[in-house]
This record gives sequence, structure tokens and C-alpha cells, in this order.
Amino acid sequence: MLKKVAAFLLISCAAVFGGDKINGAGASFPAPAYFSWAYFYEKTSKAAVNYQSIGSGGGIKQVSARVVDFGASDEPLDNAALNEAKLLQFPSLIGSVVIVHNINGVKDGELRLKNEVVAQIISGKIKRWNDPKITSANPHLKLPQADITVVRRSDGSGTTFNFTSFLAGVSKEWKESFGVGKAIDWAVGIAAKGNEGVASMVRQTPNSIGYIENAYALQNSLPRTTLETKSGKWVAANDDNFKAAAKGAKWSKKDNFHQVLVLQDGDNAYPITAATFILLPKDRVETNKKIISFFEWAFEKGESELIKLGYVPLPEESKKIVREYWEENGLK
Repeated sequence: MLKKVAAFLLISCAAVFGGDKINGAGASFPAPAYFSWAYFYEKTSKAAVNYQSIGSGGGIKQVSARVVDFGASDEPLDNAALNEAKLLQFPSLIGSVVIVHNINGVKDGELRLKNEVVAQIISGKIKRWNDPKITSANPHLKLPQADITVVRRSDGSGTTFNFTSFLAGVSKEWKESFGVGKAIDWAVGIAAKGNEGVASMVRQTPNSIGYIENAYALQNSLPRTTLETKSGKWVAANDDNFKAAAKGAKWSKKDNFHQVLVLQDGDNAYPITAATFILLPKDRVETNKKIISFFEWAFEKGESELIKLGYVPLPEESKKIVREYWEENGLK
């Protein structure tokens, strides 16, 4: 279905852009969901929504410059940044960053990586799959004596922001050496653009490892690793554990929903769960109302598509707060 949706959007892109349509751009993290929502929304409402997956950094730049009607970012902007660009912000859905690999014979969920070990692999400190720090957690697996190829993002990415937030939270060495950001100075690895690019590169590169949103892992049949919760318990990348982490969201309208969800408490809370956000220009009231109509439809009618794709819908209480925010800002 997703290939059909993407093809539909590509065919209609020229007609949509520049017309009386809604145009958005930004994060690749939620792109499969936005593509699917746009496809079904146009079929039911006859209103078109065009979305370009260009990365969170690009989305922030384009909506700040009023090139598009809305932007999308997996890194929430703080009040100072929102005020400077005259933007509003709200969460649209919750997803998870998963660690995927291409190791011959190792299936989904079989590889266990301690959180600190993930940081050491991505930093280049651990270089081979048969390193004792990896094999000690995986006595059930025959891991190859092969170099690890790290695949990471080339563009400014909210997925990278959430992933590096996780790494900084589990590794003091990572925090001090690399920090947190949409783009960082990587020590090792080959670069690819977008979640789709990283997924493709891992799929075609033996003995590689990379980080992508869960929907892209499912679409590409890429094996995911089992990680640790904040409290150190093994936790698989699955819907129940994503939902357990999503329950930790505590939104504040005063802060324009600024919250990072990685490393939530709970024995079943997957450690790299993240919300993704919509950015709206304050000075485009009538267009914003059209955009809100789309997301209201998505909240009401789009949950089944989210679940099929591997995302987590916003909890009902969170939707209630978002709707209050819309009303308070004259968006409805």
C-alpha cells in the first residue's frame, strides 16, 4: 500500500504544488504516515495535501521562510525558537527509532545490544561483530568476525536528534565527545539521506548497522535489535513496548508541547520512543485552519493506518490537549 501511496503523491506533486493545496515538508520519520493520511484524506474529502520528506532541518527552514504551509520536525522547538520564527507547534503521532542490522542469519529481535554498547559501536570504539562486549550478551548467536559498518544520516535529522539524545543519556563518553543534535560530527560511518536512505544502505551492506524509524524497518524487512530499558531490562522493539514508553508523555501547552520522550521510566518502556511535531506559521490563519482539518481527520480516521505502519497514535488525553491548543490559538 505504501508504494501505491508514494506513487500517487509523486504523480500529483506538480499539480499540488503552487495550487490551492496544502504543502508541507520536513521530517522523514513520520513521512510514511503523512503519505498514507494524505492519500486517504484526498479520497474522502477531495482536499489535497502534499508532503515532502526532506529532513527535520529542511522542514524547519522552509516553514520559517514561509516556503511551505507547514513544517514537520522530530526535534521539538523551544519557545524562544518558535517565537523568533513566529511558529506554533503540536505533536501529531508517536514513533520509535530502532537499531537495525544486516548480519547473515540473525533474525528480528535476536541480537541484544546493551545501550552503552550501542554508543560504543556508533562512535567507532567497538569495531567488529565478535567483540566480547557484543558476544557476551549474545551467547545464543554465532556472530561473524567482521568489521561493523555504521550507517548514519547525511542530512539534518530529527531522527538523529532523538537517537543522539538516547546515546547521550546512556553514555557519558558519548555526551562529552559528540553531544546531541540534528547533525553532529560523526567519527565513523557511511552517510545516507533520510530514513529511507539509511534503510536502503543497511539492506544492501552486509554486516552494517543503522538507526531508522520503525516504519522503515517494517517496510524493508530489516531485523531490529533488542535494547535495554532505562532500568536495564531487555526490551524488544514492538508495539506494546512503544506504547508503554508513549504513556510517559506529559505535554504542556505553555511550552508548546516541548518534550523529548527517550528513556522513559517503566520495565517495558522502549528507550528510543519519540513524538514528531507540526510547525505552523502564526500569520497564515486561513491556511492553518485547512491544515488543522487534515490533522483532525487524521486523529479521528487515521489511527488504523498508523498502527499498520508501526507507529503509535497519540493517546486520547494528548489529543484533547492538542485540540485545546488549536482552539486557544484560533486554529479551529
